[in-house]
Amino acid sequence: MSAGISELSFMPMVSADLEAVLAIESVSHLHPWTKGNFSDSLAAGHWAYCVRPQIEDPVKGSYLDPNILWAYCILFPAVDELHLLNITVAPKLRNLGIGVKMMSAIEGVALQQNMPRIILEVRPSNVSALKLYERLAYEQIGLRKNYYPADSSTGSREDALVMAKSIKLEE
Repeated sequence: MSAGISELSFMPMVSADLEAVLAIESVSHLHPWTKGNFSDSLAAGHWAYCVRPQIEDPVKGSYLDPNILWAYCILFPAVDELHLLNITVAPKLRNLGIGVKMMSAIEGVALQQNMPRIILEVRPSNVSALKLYERLAYEQIGLRKNYYPADSSTGSREDALVMAKSIKLEE
């Protein structure tokens, strides 16, 4: 599938992207963000990006169409760190290295913006995300008890692992 894909295109997320974003979000997460969550992030000035392929030979209507959303991420720039709020790859495109490329691009943004650290929360049950972050040298720095809703019928909640990675800034 990666033949002919030169790069991923990171474009700022706009309101017109939200239907495509929600289509991926709703099938990707136990408790997906709502349209309001995304709209609030955009209104708050969070850095939100849609990821689509940059392709030499596009195939209209397929995943090789530059108009098809592959993934997205929401970043919150704080004073001295970049907080990754949401990163999601379309289910049919997982395990192809897109998440790794996105995380690399996010680290590049942190470096470019002189932010020495990236921080994120992840469910302990999200094993594939945990493996990715650990492979990319993110370390657990904390635990947020009962952070995520787990089961709406029982009201149970799941902890969040707080992970971080230091970004070596240019001297």
